[in-house]
Amino acid sequence: MNERILLADDEPDLLEPVAYALRQQGFEVVGVPDGEHALDEARSGAYDLLICDVLMPGMLGTDVCRILRGESDLPIILLTAKDAEVDRVLGLELGADDYVTKPFSSAELVSRVRALLRRRELDRENAPGAAQLTVGSLTIDFARHEVELDGTSISLTPSEFHVLTLLAESPEQVFSRTQIMEHLWQAPHVGDGRAADVHISNLRKKLERDPAHPERIVTVREFGYKLVPNL
Repeated sequence: MNERILLADDEPDLLEPVAYALRQQGFEVVGVPDGEHALDEARSGAYDLLICDVLMPGMLGTDVCRILRGESDLPIILLTAKDAEVDRVLGLELGADDYVTKPFSSAELVSRVRALLRRRELDRENAPGAAQLTVGSLTIDFARHEVELDGTSISLTPSEFHVLTLLAESPEQVFSRTQIMEHLWQAPHVGDGRAADVHISNLRKKLERDPAHPERIVTVREFGYKLVPNL
């Protein structure tokens, strides 16, 4: 069965060509004009992925993302304005899996959609035989997609979980932003490397005693990030 995409945007000039491009690639697409409709449709459980504009009348796309992420792991791609970096950062903090900056090509968006759906399918295939990984006081349960720190459950978004997994599987190894994003998408990187910084920042807020002075996920200047195993 073809994957079903929910597309939410209040601009017909964008909604219609994007829906057409996705259908040409074999996806089933349902378009809605605002956040309220997007939330109602997404809650039906009938979709494999949501593409949602940030700025829409009524409910903002970031609000849709925040509510949905508290209820499900539905993959979410946000559409943001070129100069609205605050929207991109906020969207990732609220649990969006990726963002695409307007204006964009249909080919770019289709590429992001395919990468995200491929990552989700790999998660499903690998989960049954997965085990646990313990690094210091941090425990990762791959089958359940759960993380515990000092015995306390930590809630992570799907993307945060994947970034942490990469770091935890090779403690002390330094990973560049590009390596992090390529692991996140299981494909050559097609997104914005700054998204890696946001995911790292979000992980620090959840895993560090003092996120402003990280001890567990540290920055290696001019190279990238690594996980310190003895905490």
